[in-house]
Amino acid sequence: MKALIIGATGATGKDLVQVLLQDPDYTAVVIFVRRSAGIVHPKLVEITIDFDKLENESNLIKGDVWFSCLGTTMKTAGSREKQWHIDYDIPAKFAEIAKRNGVSKVVLLSAYGASAKSNVFYSKVKGNLEDRITSLAFEQFIIFRPGLLQRKDTDRLGERITAGILELLNCFGLIRKFRPLPTFTLAEKLAKAPKVLTPGLHLIELEKIFSF
Repeated sequence: MKALIIGATGATGKDLVQVLLQDPDYTAVVIFVRRSAGIVHPKLVEITIDFDKLENESNLIKGDVWFSCLGTTMKTAGSREKQWHIDYDIPAKFAEIAKRNGVSKVVLLSAYGASAKSNVFYSKVKGNLEDRITSLAFEQFIIFRPGLLQRKDTDRLGERITAGILELLNCFGLIRKFRPLPTFTLAEKLAKAPKVLTPGLHLIELEKIFSF
């Protein structure tokens, strides 16, 4: 399979690239990035792109499966409008082009609690994106909704504190479904999904990810 990835320079995206490069079922891995990721591999094709002008590169958005790992935080984006643009507008446009170009499978990294009806802005953005891609009727659409991700060498203080509290509670058998999920483990699940699941819509909720 030929895999396409956006969000390849994020924590999960980086791990996903490495997993796909080592997986013989994926014959080519195409990453779309703003700046070079600095990865060299015989199976890797890196395309530097202006995400605000995706139509200009639409002829390159062709493959068998598209992995969407693109996302940001309010702090990094700077405003709700900018976060909406990155987390919704860009992947939604990419999805439209991918559908038009015959990409049949999509794996979306969404978030726990995603819903277009949510009062939480982040959850609302993710829910709207899920709904938009669903409406395009890909042959196979797989949505992952993880909770707290355990990133290697994270510099997010709140994330480290929350992960530590959850790990402590899990030692006592409490709220195990909310235990932190290492990004590499998530990447392995993302890569596996389109190979083993049937056509159609699949929603992999937080509590199912560890056993998937």
